[in-house]
Amino acid sequence: MKRFTVIFTFICLFVVFTQAQFPVLTKKEIRQGWVLLFDGKTSTGWKHFKGGPFPNGWIIENGVLTLDNTVKPRPGDIITEDQFSDFELSLEFRTTKGANSGIKYFILPGTNLGLEFQILDDENHPDAKQGKNGNRLQGGLYDLISPKGKKDKPIGEWNQARIISKGNHVEHWLNGKKVVTFERGSDAFKTLINGSKYKDSKDFSTPVQTPILLQDHGNVVSFRNIKIRKLK
Repeated sequence: MKRFTVIFTFICLFVVFTQAQFPVLTKKEIRQGWVLLFDGKTSTGWKHFKGGPFPNGWIIENGVLTLDNTVKPRPGDIITEDQFSDFELSLEFRTTKGANSGIKYFILPGTNLGLEFQILDDENHPDAKQGKNGNRLQGGLYDLISPKGKKDKPIGEWNQARIISKGNHVEHWLNGKKVVTFERGSDAFKTLINGSKYKDSKDFSTPVQTPILLQDHGNVVSFRNIKIRKLK
């Protein structure tokens, strides 16, 4: 009986560790300059967006970072300790039914206000219908630019997001397809801002360096394989 218990425990541990997908960079990615923003095991490199320690309610388990929406008060947004300017960010995210979240960048100092790669259950969250011309749909630049030609994965499956920023040029990619492109500071972009909820936010989208922010919008959402590289 004792031997059976030991074998059974070993099998359970084996299953747990084989199912866990801790992030690992390939040799090619390392040569390309990629670094992990999340090691899959700890909160190293992350903090509360107001500057405090990493908040309870963001759960780390088996290589996945998940917001627990049962924690009260809400944990709040988290940001990277490092800041970036010209960069390519890549991560995977998974939503639940009716969920709303986002990846923010070029954030105004001391706030959680910035450009946002929208994460949303388009079919079940009302935000999908409240924007203008689809500018609050998943993959879009929230409240500013609607995504074009996107293909979402079903709820519960992993989507891949990429944000590329070089100079003033920015792109959003969703599941391998470019869905948004724009030029920060251009007349066209300023017109979009003036017609959005950000019109009264002084210096919106002007920072030259930024942390990366993961949003707490009160819904369960998960992230994994979060990595970034600086662009020359």
